[in-house]
Amino acid sequence: MSDALTLNVADLEVDVLTGIYSEETGKPQPLRISVSAEMEVADRYDPDTPLDMSKNYMDLKDAAQNLPANVHFKLIEAVGDHIAHTIFAQDKRVRAVVVDIVKLAIAEGNERIGMTLRRERRT
Repeated sequence: MSDALTLNVADLEVDVLTGIYSEETGKPQPLRISVSAEMEVADRYDPDTPLDMSKNYMDLKDAAQNLPANVHFKLIEAVGDHIAHTIFAQDKRVRAVVVDIVKLAIAEGNERIGMTLRRERRT
């Protein structure tokens, strides 16, 4: 087994223009978005290791929360793809991104209706 580093931001609630049905278009829907980024890992992280030896978690949060306001994503898969590609563009040390999205407007009780997308860096 090799060393690994995965950064996580979980359960962000974000209003996104998404959907294919007439009742969904034109108004934002609430989504619960979680993002993980698999990173190159350093040999060691000492107490005084600087931030540039990893990645700022806020970059993941921003990628999920700052989606283009004027773009309607027909599929939540496209939302996930946009987030993944944004994170890859931020940092060449990101090896893979996993985006988990739950559509809150159609869930009842504790249901988790949505998708998980994993993208690996293509060189």
